[in-house]
Amino acid sequence: MRVAPHHTAVMSEEWFDVVDEQDRVIGAAPRREVHARGLRHRAVHVLVFDGAGRIVLQRRAPTKDLFPNVWDSSASGHVDRSEDYDPCAARELREELGITPAAAPARMARIEACAQTGWEFVWAYQCRHDGPVQPAASEISEVAWFTPAEVDAWLAARPQEFAPSFPLVWKLWRGWRERKAFAFRRRRR
Repeated sequence: MRVAPHHTAVMSEEWFDVVDEQDRVIGAAPRREVHARGLRHRAVHVLVFDGAGRIVLQRRAPTKDLFPNVWDSSASGHVDRSEDYDPCAARELREELGITPAAAPARMARIEACAQTGWEFVWAYQCRHDGPVQPAASEISEVAWFTPAEVDAWLAARPQEFAPSFPLVWKLWRGWRERKAFAFRRRRR
């Protein structure tokens, strides 16, 4: 099922904390400068699944400055200046998809800042949401629900249709899910 976005107001330029190679804050700069100079900064990616196990993915708006018109995590975004990762994950869900899940998004794993992430330290999250989504038109051109098998096949066949960091996030989710299943099987023995 695909959903049309709702419209939101355009905000002034964002400011991000600039961090060192250990993800410690060493300063702050506007978004444009952070991206132009390749400075390390912070971001989150949230994977939203429904009760049937499907994930909602977003196609980035054509007006996005980086990676327009490609598919990405359910919600993702930069951690604002003086903001922490966990509140950012909840904020991005509200801003991009118009949802507040019943439980806070669960941290899965962290990705080190690298070229593939655009020099972002990324915390990846997962959450469940069975209600409607209302994508923000300023961020998203469309959303759609997919099974994990469909995402696997799509990534294998046409990886260029995704933002560069999404394959890293998806691989983390696959590993996280397998570790949880293994731990569950060990507890049942």
